[in-house]
Amino acid sequence: MTGAVVVGYTATDAGADAAALGARLARSLGAVLHLVIVLPSEGTRSAAVPPERAYEDHIRRQAKEWLEDAVVRLPQELTRTGHVRFGESFAEGLIAAGEEFDARVIVVGTAGGSIFGRHRLGSVASELLHSSTIPVALAPAGTADEDDHVLPRVTVAVGNRAGADNLLDEAAAIATESRVGLRLVSLVPFDVPPGLDTGAIRLVGDAHAHDVLAVAKGLLPEELKAEVEEAPGDSVEDAVANLTWLPGEVVLVGSSRLAQPRRLFLGSTAAKMLHELPVPMIVVPRTRAEAGVR
Repeated sequence: MTGAVVVGYTATDAGADAAALGARLARSLGAVLHLVIVLPSEGTRSAAVPPERAYEDHIRRQAKEWLEDAVVRLPQELTRTGHVRFGESFAEGLIAAGEEFDARVIVVGTAGGSIFGRHRLGSVASELLHSSTIPVALAPAGTADEDDHVLPRVTVAVGNRAGADNLLDEAAAIATESRVGLRLVSLVPFDVPPGLDTGAIRLVGDAHAHDVLAVAKGLLPEELKAEVEEAPGDSVEDAVANLTWLPGEVVLVGSSRLAQPRRLFLGSTAAKMLHELPVPMIVVPRTRAEAGVR
């Protein structure tokens, strides 16, 4: 894998979760791991923040100490470093760091107060999901408390416009580099015309899902082991809850069709998935095509 894994780090439980997921991805993909703390640039400091140089130096020293402590706790076999960067926002600083280090993914934790094993988007994650040009990985609460994993499998959620787009390319690349299988999951049955009775919805949805998955699988490299699965349930949340998830796996989803090219925007289906998803989600910017879950 070319590039690196950049983690938006804070000395909090969410920061520890992000670092743990970053380490899992870096270990599986053979990538360099960069932990980044973003401090406010001079133009964005509040009037309540003392302007003295001594105070600024103290904040920088504290950030460096947090990073040094976090880096030491990461698996020793990883190539990992810590960095203090400055930006008008934490998300802006992370995107700049991602571009600086040629990152394949930016990793952030969930918001405070999240249920263990679940996602709750905070302000940084929300801003990233509206502006990043780099895939964003969301670490659910409690990731740092899990056993040390490598990726056992990569799942990609396929919508109703499967195509040779960046989502399938990225999922295939991660699975191949990690030497694991790829699972294609269809949520198409939840995007059928209204007004059909339950039996018709299931019949139409299943048939369409089968076609979409067959097309998507046909676009993957022949040497990649890929399985297909239709998510059972009467809603997106129900389907996600009914799927079997392996400890340590990740699921990739595409950016919304509302997103600008090469930008992220979390769509409604992916947002519903987050409510029940017990594993990390990676959101991939769309390019010329608009396939994937929105």
